[in-house]
Amino acid sequence: MKRNLPMEQSSAQQKINKMEKKKTYEEAYEELQAIVKEIENGTISVDALGEKVKRAGELIRFCNEKLVKTEKEVDDVLKEIER
Repeated sequence: MKRNLPMEQSSAQQKINKMEKKKTYEEAYEELQAIVKEIENGTISVDALGEKVKRAGELIRFCNEKLVKTEKEVDDVLKEIER
């Protein structure tokens, strides 16, 4: 008999979920800005660049998900008010 196992989340999604528990949007945005500044100023080593870009990608996904979630919540409240 075949069991249906729940789909496991991707490791990227798991990282975002952990981040969401720990960070606010503002904290994630500030961390992202710091990474961008390091890259723009050339103050980041080549060895650290890959990890920083990966982290920036995680932060961008996290911030985007927060914005989408908040937009939906606002839309839901506005629809409720219109009733």
